Amino acid sequence: MTARLLKRGFTLVELLVVIAIIGVLAVVVLVAINPVQQLARTRDAGRKSAITQIGHALEAYATTHNGFYVVENATWGTSLVTAGELSLVPGAIAYSIAGISTCPAGNNNQNGWCYEATTPATGGGPVAAFTRLESTSSISLCTGGPDAAWFVWSTADGRGGTVCTTLPAVPSFGTQTFVD
Repeated sequence: MTARLLKRGFTLVELLVVIAIIGVLAVVVLVAINPVQQLARTRDAGRKSAITQIGHALEAYATTHNGFYVVENATWGTSLVTAGELSLVPGAIAYSIAGISTCPAGNNNQNGWCYEATTPATGGGPVAAFTRLESTSSISLCTGGPDAAWFVWSTADGRGGTVCTTLPAVPSFGTQTFVD
């Protein structure tokens, strides 16, 4: 009787083919996930949450101050903290995509959070708090020409949401169209 030798294991060529397939799949997954965009979406979620909290704090402030909002200045967020409506001004969230920046010049910017009042010196309403969004999923909500997505809390509308503008324009009071 002849004994058959059974070889167990893989040949070098089979092993290299499997490694090559795994490498190709890893590249496809990394391209599909796009870590920079994942980070941008995460930061946008943080911005939306912070603007919503600021918007609620602005409404609460006006309720306790006879309908007047915080005076528009460079420390408007600190005024909300002093009044007890916010525990702290949200920290700045950096932009990870080149060319995206916070509030345009002239808007009251505290830690990257923008604030505009109809009558800035007296705190007359309506007011809006907003910040720019950076992820392509947020910007893709803006169709037909607008090239900037903002998350806005508007007291004129009594809500928050995404608003699109063509740069350098920023959201305006009560005339914006929410896309979400």
